Amino acid sequence: MTMLVILFRSKLTPEAANGYPEMAAEMEAHARTFEGFIDVKSFLAEDGERLTVVWWRDEESLAIWRNDARHRVAQQQGRALWYEYYKMDVATVIRQRDFTSLQPVSEHTPAAAAR
Repeated sequence: MTMLVILFRSKLTPEAANGYPEMAAEMEAHARTFEGFIDVKSFLAEDGERLTVVWWRDEESLAIWRNDARHRVAQQQGRALWYEYYKMDVATVIRQRDFTSLQPVSEHTPAAAAR
């Protein structure tokens, strides 16, 4: 299986307060309806740059999303109104490993103290 990860770095303009949060929420909900969409996470740096990480099953499912009419409208609005800049990297995941602890974090462990 060839999974893709999109790293979308952006900085918003002050005008983004008008409409961007609603559009971003709509686009996330819309993307989640697409076959091949896996997940999305967003982060905000102290300097105001945002990082959105999106996982897609493969190039074909990403292409369907990329060409979606509603997504295209959102892209146009973003460039015209809300983004100071954005940079996007599309990468192939060559290896994936997972770990999940079977033991809950107790109040006496270092990890619990860090909370």
